Amino acid sequence: MIAIVKYNAGNIGSVTNALNRLEIDNKVTDDPAELKAADKVIFPGVGEAGTAMKYLRERGLDKIIKELKQPVLGICLGMQLMCNHSEEGDTNCLGIFDTDVKRFPIKSGTKVPHMGWNSLSYELGVQSSESLITPNSELLTSLHNSDDVYYVHSYYAEVCKSTVAACDYILPFSSVLQKDNFYATQFHPEKSADVGEQILKNFIAIPA
Repeated sequence: MIAIVKYNAGNIGSVTNALNRLEIDNKVTDDPAELKAADKVIFPGVGEAGTAMKYLRERGLDKIIKELKQPVLGICLGMQLMCNHSEEGDTNCLGIFDTDVKRFPIKSGTKVPHMGWNSLSYELGVQSSESLITPNSELLTSLHNSDDVYYVHSYYAEVCKSTVAACDYILPFSSVLQKDNFYATQFHPEKSADVGEQILKNFIAIPA
């Protein structure tokens, strides 16, 4: 069973629907015992970092999430809350990933939020075939640098040692983070068509 962390954030319904389409047993819960007992945990999120962390702390979920031993997948705000600090509301977060979350700078000709389809990863330079994607990441099995996924965000996690894929919008940012049993995507796999479905299948296939 996959537990979906219940808190004051959006997109829980779309994550539930995506798992239902894959015929995966799931439950939305904020019960610590149920989160610990689940085979895997998804930490979704669309919302504001400060109020989200306040909700988690009031219920002790901030400590529970950090202590989970099974595979955990953060999505969008869920990913950002797994970092050290967010500029959104000057918020101290969970500190699972050693990187900070910042607001996209203003740049002529671009819009914030970053919204719509963009690449999972990008080439580091025109003279290099190297790219910021880790081919041995089990979350990215069968995927490619050029695969498009769906983003909606005004804040981004800086590229760090836990980055296994990065996108470029105004500047490079982490599109996928991975550390130990913790995985996270800035984009919404549940809204990313076949590519997103493959990512959810890959997560489901990770041994508990």
